[in-house]
Amino acid sequence: MSTSLGYKSFSKEQQTMDNLEKQLICPICLEMFTKPVVILPCQHNLCRKCASDIFQASNPYLPTRGGTTVASGGRFRCPSCRHEVVLDRHGVYGLQRNLLVENIIDIYKQESTRPERKCDLPMCEEHEDERINIYCLNCEIPTCSLCKVFGAHKDCQVAPLTNVYQQQKSELSDGIAVLVGSNDRVQGIVTQLEETCKTVEECSRRQKEQLCEKFDYLYSVLEERKNEMTQIITRTQEEKLEHVRSLMKKYADHLEAVSKLVESGIQFMEEPEMAVFLQVQSL
Repeated sequence: MSTSLGYKSFSKEQQTMDNLEKQLICPICLEMFTKPVVILPCQHNLCRKCASDIFQASNPYLPTRGGTTVASGGRFRCPSCRHEVVLDRHGVYGLQRNLLVENIIDIYKQESTRPERKCDLPMCEEHEDERINIYCLNCEIPTCSLCKVFGAHKDCQVAPLTNVYQQQKSELSDGIAVLVGSNDRVQGIVTQLEETCKTVEECSRRQKEQLCEKFDYLYSVLEERKNEMTQIITRTQEEKLEHVRSLMKKYADHLEAVSKLVESGIQFMEEPEMAVFLQVQSL
């Protein structure tokens, strides 16, 4: 019976590892992802080297250096869903790394390459000759059969250690899968937010340009109007000054004539001879 349970446990564990490995296969090289792993906008993953290879294959006319494309921008299609991936000036190096997948790969490789250890069966602390073979569901700890029959767990519900182990390991595997899926969704949200930031920045830049253009236009109109009004004021000033200067000259000439007349009158007043005075006066 124990042999059958052990075989089933090993079989399910191997199936879990196989399913996990399938999730870690690159659709280009068909090997396990090689770090760094990049995540595309469509949420599929690629080795960055494979992403660079497919990018170069899709853009054969872009210049390269040492096998790496040096031109900025470009596009290629995701090999999994055919979604078009548009790259910025950083090329494939502008794609975000999927650190969660990289960490899972490290853990998987460690588990896969770790040599099988001879299983030293843990023994019960209360009963040194009894190995731990059951799990107390109430206390949530592994224990032995004697603890269930005579010891601290005699009133508790227990289950075979293999069953609980397989159940909890399956739950952990499901939890990891949920985390990977959640990470992909969060990464998608981050990508959308980054696009929103770019859109906001671009919109603000255009609004600033339009605002500057409008103010520059208004400034040019005001400057032109200022020059026109300045010229009008200058012309009006010259006209008024010319009129005033004309009046000033006219009155100055009048004053000069009156002064000469008064001077002549005074001289006539000094004339002692009446005949001469009257003769000059008649002139």
